[in-house]
Amino acid sequence: MRLPVEVPSTALFTDHYELTMLQAALAAGTADRPCVFEVFTRKLPEGRRYGVLAGVGRVLDAVEHFRFEPAQLDHLRAHDVVDEATLDYLAGYRFSGTISGYPEGEVYFPGSPVLRVEGTFAECVLLETVILSILNHDSAIAAAASRMSSAAAGRPLIEMGARRTHELAAVAASRAAYIGGFTTTSDLAAGFRYDIPTTGTSAHAFTLLHDNERDAFEAQVAALGRGTTLLVDTYDVQEAVRTAVEVAGPELGAVRIDSGDLLLVAHRVRDQLDRLGARDTRIVVTSDLDEYAIASLAAAPVDAYGVGTQLVTGSGHPTCSMVYKLVARARSTEPGAPLEPVAKKSLGGKTSLGGRKWAARRRDAEGVAEAEVVGTGPVPPELADAQLLVELVRDGEVVGREPMDVARERHAAARAALPLSATQLSKGEPVIPTEYVAPQPG
Repeated sequence: MRLPVEVPSTALFTDHYELTMLQAALAAGTADRPCVFEVFTRKLPEGRRYGVLAGVGRVLDAVEHFRFEPAQLDHLRAHDVVDEATLDYLAGYRFSGTISGYPEGEVYFPGSPVLRVEGTFAECVLLETVILSILNHDSAIAAAASRMSSAAAGRPLIEMGARRTHELAAVAASRAAYIGGFTTTSDLAAGFRYDIPTTGTSAHAFTLLHDNERDAFEAQVAALGRGTTLLVDTYDVQEAVRTAVEVAGPELGAVRIDSGDLLLVAHRVRDQLDRLGARDTRIVVTSDLDEYAIASLAAAPVDAYGVGTQLVTGSGHPTCSMVYKLVARARSTEPGAPLEPVAKKSLGGKTSLGGRKWAARRRDAEGVAEAEVVGTGPVPPELADAQLLVELVRDGEVVGREPMDVARERHAAARAALPLSATQLSKGEPVIPTEYVAPQPG
């Protein structure tokens, strides 16, 4: 039940050229060379101060289920994707290498080696597409969720974007949003697969179904109790609030506002509820919110926010532009052959740095992050206890799976340890710089 899709394997969640590269490498005798691949992004989306890594748990599931089933092999054979020797290799494919990376929920910056995949070229190259697909999507959603939860300043956030994206992406988005700081989801599939708390009451259709608003409120309260949330903007908000309190009494759980000038309406509704004696009735607002709209409501008497479209589309940045690059490889397949750094050299900002990297976060005397330090070779002693990568897969076996609540708590702690300017919504550079440390000679 860990997979967010009902498929027998994840092996075809890949690109055609991954298999043709494999065929050529098998024929050349280089497929078994030990290699190191790393996932990183060259820059953050414009205006973002930090990234949030999400999807690590789903990557581990995908690696475990990366198996070529007979029907998939038959498909590849029928369409002449690769030759029989390559199909024989794929039939027995099992990732047997090592994966390390930033733990889920951690923040990252340009150049951060958020995932490191080590093994033979053949077994590592096949995982490129599925790993990037998961990390790029989930990290984009988690980053948007983090900005929104920061803007909400402790007020609960409801993820309600399932109807605004692909039905399977919606489940992954709920998971990423929860890690980024959301508290509940409206998506029952996400609740079922990941045990995320779900919530929901009624839409305008329920009110319109009934002859009048009072009948609709009475039906909902009778079915769900006085602690339910009544939607009060179908007709006239002031009249709806009055009717809601008359029907449910001061024990009414909440009212939801889904349209209009939310700042003005929230103040008016709060004043009206208090005058009617419903001082404990909460106000929930929805209606195309993003982090900027949430921040603009900071001074409003709002108790919770529901966010849909902007969340599941990454609030304008639906991908993180992460890449999966070969950074080191052995010159031969001989046991103990040393790894040699390799790197692409090109114009247009697509260069990369070779070598198997480590990463650490340097902090000041108060524990506030001041630099992301990335290097090759030995880790400086002063950074030994500040390293960021953890072991996730050892000799093909997953060793780094953890509950989502751990990742959620980790993110809250990591964000809190950044400089205060990290939570500013105005455009700016990454909140801390990335520093590269070359190995010392001798």
